[in-house]
Amino acid sequence: MKKYLLITALLFISISILAQQKPAYILYNAKGKKVSYKKMIKQLAQKDIILFGEYHNNAIAHWLELAVAKDLSEKRGLVFGAEMFEADNQQALNGYLAGKITAKGLDTAARLWSNYKTDYAPIVNFAKEKQLSFIATNIPRRYAALVSKKGFMALDTLSAVEKTWMAPLPMDYDSTLPGYVKMVEMMGGHGGANMPKAQATKDATMAYFILKNFKPGSLFIHYNGAYHSDNYDGINWYLKRKQSDLKYATITTVSQKNIKKLDTENKGKADFIICVDEDMTNTY
Repeated sequence: MKKYLLITALLFISISILAQQKPAYILYNAKGKKVSYKKMIKQLAQKDIILFGEYHNNAIAHWLELAVAKDLSEKRGLVFGAEMFEADNQQALNGYLAGKITAKGLDTAARLWSNYKTDYAPIVNFAKEKQLSFIATNIPRRYAALVSKKGFMALDTLSAVEKTWMAPLPMDYDSTLPGYVKMVEMMGGHGGANMPKAQATKDATMAYFILKNFKPGSLFIHYNGAYHSDNYDGINWYLKRKQSDLKYATITTVSQKNIKKLDTENKGKADFIICVDEDMTNTY
């Protein structure tokens, strides 16, 4: 009887503890089934290229970006790349990684995002510590802005040097891709036909520099806004169009009021979905 009471008491305590737990995030696969972090890492380690889609101000996503990088570095040789660095800043980034310029020097030379110190510096510093390559994959924003105003043809007027900072011209473009269609709908038609074209210049350029710097046998981890790779669209479309034989994986970030079950609208967005409590503190 005493043994029964003890077991019952322990069971009650365990249930009470579980009931009090409030996880900040839960991982899901594309079908909406919960998946462990350990299993995700095991599967990611078998890929060639990973697109890590984030909410730029989400603390959990940034924490996991570094955690995933550290854990995968124990299994594979890594190469990093990120939307947050524009291709014409590669020399400055290389200088910092090599210890030739300081963090302040990088900030001055590379047009760093305002949240760089809190959200991206940890990954860059990890790459520096481990002597790993970090690729500036994005098209310089001034050229994307140019396309948003004047269309793709405006890129033809750039110098030969400027054209090395983007995907080769002419860039492939499919206006019917869901992400670009949704962008037009979200803008209510106010952005015009050139807005998704500007987005495409970013997607195409990031894909171009990912493939250009991919090393056979290594694992390339690319960090980008979730919209650039959600639903296997954007960067993913360009990657597979150019090199479909590589093994790709996508991760995305979503925010929900109730994270214990993945909302239908968030299923299928990526191979792995980081579902974060909507009350989670943002980094800015």
